[in-house]
Amino acid sequence: MLDCRKIIHIDMDAFYASVEQRDAPELIGQAVIVGGKPRGRGVVAACSYEARKFGVHSAMPSAEAYRRCPQAIFIRPRFEAYQAVSQQIQRIFLEYTDVVEPLSLDEAYLDVTNTTLMGGSALRIAQDIRRVILQRTQLVASAGISYNKFLAKIASDIDKPNGCRCILPSEGPAFVRELPVKRFHGIGKATEARMHALGIETGEDLRKWTLEELQREFGKSAHYYYHVSRGVDERPVRVERTRKSIGNERTFGENLSSHAQMLEVITGLSDQLMDKLESRSFVASTLNLKLRYADFTTLTRAHKVQRGVFTKETAKRTLPFLLQRALSVPPQRGLPHVRLLGVSFSGLTPADEDRPEQLDMPFNDP
Repeated sequence: MLDCRKIIHIDMDAFYASVEQRDAPELIGQAVIVGGKPRGRGVVAACSYEARKFGVHSAMPSAEAYRRCPQAIFIRPRFEAYQAVSQQIQRIFLEYTDVVEPLSLDEAYLDVTNTTLMGGSALRIAQDIRRVILQRTQLVASAGISYNKFLAKIASDIDKPNGCRCILPSEGPAFVRELPVKRFHGIGKATEARMHALGIETGEDLRKWTLEELQREFGKSAHYYYHVSRGVDERPVRVERTRKSIGNERTFGENLSSHAQMLEVITGLSDQLMDKLESRSFVASTLNLKLRYADFTTLTRAHKVQRGVFTKETAKRTLPFLLQRALSVPPQRGLPHVRLLGVSFSGLTPADEDRPEQLDMPFNDP
């Protein structure tokens, strides 16, 4: 039975900031903000718990983060380092179960229903995973254990940082009844506000609505809301997740200054990726460009097709505009010489879906 599953959700605590504090011990105990600049543009990618005490959070404009916490230390992200640590953690997961579903660099679901390790105790397995992660990476993880993904994810957040919480099948429905809807995974601020306007504040309130009533208000999300408000979530832990993007980039031995050379590089990258998508029977609705100057100032620009998908030709027509938009922002210091260019496609869907192929070109964005 699905309600007898044993699901663990592991979530690294303040992952990017914790990696920075580990690699630079002088940052331990300091308010660390990864991403953005104190008085410049940009947003917070992550922050330490010391910074969170001042109301700083990810996706906050860096200028606002500085206003709230002027003593914070701002650090440029090192995504290569975070990815390396993430791969190390993923290897640890596989020592306990083959059924692992990574969600991002710093979190994953594990299904340990059929394992005999630790006497088959999901709680003991989660505790041991956290112990091994700390031992091998010097980083702290929180864990949530339950009989489905929805409750396991919520449980991992209850006692953060360095928490471990288990919600048993007998506890699930009652737990959800008391849960504010803003804590429901998948309910964002807009949906939360809409639910509040309808008098839905908690899981108990949500359970009073019939499936038909929820469908009228929330469309295709109604089934999810209806079931999780009752502590039911039958989604499996998926070992093979559908790929959401595909990309490639080039770092140059000698920095580029020629616009024509840059365009040649990104067009080549785009053509290669389109060939890969075609060979895998996928299409994409969003084209992304990444540009890094010699001073490591990194910019990204994207265009999403409102109706239809990208082809090689429409991508070629789009790339010059994205490059122009990126180059319109000069580096913070030095000459506008480029050391890295990257192209990626996202919004991937199977190619056999019925859709028009046309491209909107509203390139008036600043």
